[in-house]
Amino acid sequence: MRVSATAKYLRGSTRKTRLVTEAIKGLPVEVAAAKLAFMPQHAARSVLMVLKSATANAENNLNRSADELIVADAIANEGPTIKRWRPRAQGRAFPIHKPMTHITVVVADREA
Repeated sequence: MRVSATAKYLRGSTRKTRLVTEAIKGLPVEVAAAKLAFMPQHAARSVLMVLKSATANAENNLNRSADELIVADAIANEGPTIKRWRPRAQGRAFPIHKPMTHITVVVADREA
């Protein structure tokens, strides 16, 4: 059985978040959570939040124990970009793009 959790419109680069999500694919939930807790990347905190939510969904909705779950898939998709303008010399303006990310974590039963 596969259970997922999603967090949308999180501020941060999708490319940098994908580095974090690729590091936890296929790991047991406890190992993935410990790995995320000590990662220096800013996106690791957001991915950990989504991982805990997916684990809680499996425990509460399907009565699965956290120690029998693995991270089946972790995806970081691109969200909308906030566009702002920065004033520059001689009346010019340069664009500032503030990216957003959608994170989805899927947990599943361990293969016996």
